[in-house]
Amino acid sequence: MARVSTPYKCVECGWTTNKWVGRCGECQQWDTVQEFGTESTGGRTVASRVPANRTAVPITQITVTDAEHRPTGIAEFDRVLGGGIVPGAAILLSGEPGVGKSTLLLDVAGRVALRGDTVLYVSAEESVGQVRLRAERTGALVDTLLLAAETNLGTVLGHIDDVKPSLVIIDSVQTISSETVDGLAGGVAQVREVAATVVRIAKERGIPVILVGHVTKDGSIAGPRLLEHLVDVVMHFEGDRQTALRFIRTLKNRFGPTDEVGCFEMVGSGIEQVPDPSALFRSNSVTPVSGTCTTITMEGRRAIPVEIQALIVPSNAPQPRRVTNGVDSSRVAMLLAVLERRAKIPFQSADVYVSTVGGIRVTEPGADLAIALALASAAKDIALPGTLVATGEISLAGDIRAVTAQQLRSAEATRLGFTEVIDHSVNTLADAIMRSLARPSR
Repeated sequence: MARVSTPYKCVECGWTTNKWVGRCGECQQWDTVQEFGTESTGGRTVASRVPANRTAVPITQITVTDAEHRPTGIAEFDRVLGGGIVPGAAILLSGEPGVGKSTLLLDVAGRVALRGDTVLYVSAEESVGQVRLRAERTGALVDTLLLAAETNLGTVLGHIDDVKPSLVIIDSVQTISSETVDGLAGGVAQVREVAATVVRIAKERGIPVILVGHVTKDGSIAGPRLLEHLVDVVMHFEGDRQTALRFIRTLKNRFGPTDEVGCFEMVGSGIEQVPDPSALFRSNSVTPVSGTCTTITMEGRRAIPVEIQALIVPSNAPQPRRVTNGVDSSRVAMLLAVLERRAKIPFQSADVYVSTVGGIRVTEPGADLAIALALASAAKDIALPGTLVATGEISLAGDIRAVTAQQLRSAEATRLGFTEVIDHSVNTLADAIMRSLARPSR
């Protein structure tokens, strides 16, 4: 007879051990090692079963009518999903506390309910009265929008059986628990069981489900990594509390692209979509000011103009300050070195401040040229023309490299009224500085 052992296995990476430990020895994650009963020798075989539903069919005979996107009525939300919600899809929306996840999903639920579809909103963190107050503010009071404050998975499934909704929203998956699994809500085993059950119900009945997920301190989704593998779409809702702007990005999408970005703005009545954010990240100054330069960044497949501002102040300190906001500080330090070595612009005895307008964060290398021109403009106190836009990556040798989606950037610059685009067609950074500053600003 086969000898049966019960090793412990990490649910994140699969690392096994003969005794329980609190931290995985492979991936170093806490509370991921659980007991799994396996056979060490003489493994049994699994008997074949007759398919319960039907036999396998040729792929050419399968229709895709039931897998078409259905718009929710929020263009920016549908844009990220690839056109809308697919029946039977499992969608995971994560984000930091207070960023507006519940407000956005309540707006989505209200828009879908206005079409006459039944929507079940399960709130495991707030009472139905609190959700009702938010719905009054956002204008989501619809009779076909049903609320339930439940934390038990069995009760949630009972609501789904009773209501038979067209859309289910669970806020959040970390606060729902199952009686069949030991452990507190939010634990690895509980999250895995709740997610697997909800996804199975969504696939069997063709009901789209949106799950709200918490995040950890480092910004990753709380719970096992298996949660991201189970769902069809993983979206992240991000934004700064000091600004009203919010972005929603797709990290995984089985029904559409993963490079789309939706733009929203938090207002007093809830959340509103921003279909054209071209004016959000530029100053309202009519007269050109030294130290400012506009670039076109790519957020997914959307071209967004961003104004870079730089300020150079003489300093007698042994170590001048380097302050950045919205741009990478290490990249600014590299550009300062390139400007000093290749363009002969000194910064040793000056404090340098670089910032973006509107609170947006620019991380792509395509903004290097605009940052460098803004620094050169501030150092020489010469304003760049207001009709100039710069896009390009700068190497340590002072060369300007091409960036992706240059045609989209140029088309967006032309649409916004920029008449001159400085890019990789100008070979070196020194040539770009001479070309930009050797003319009167307009």
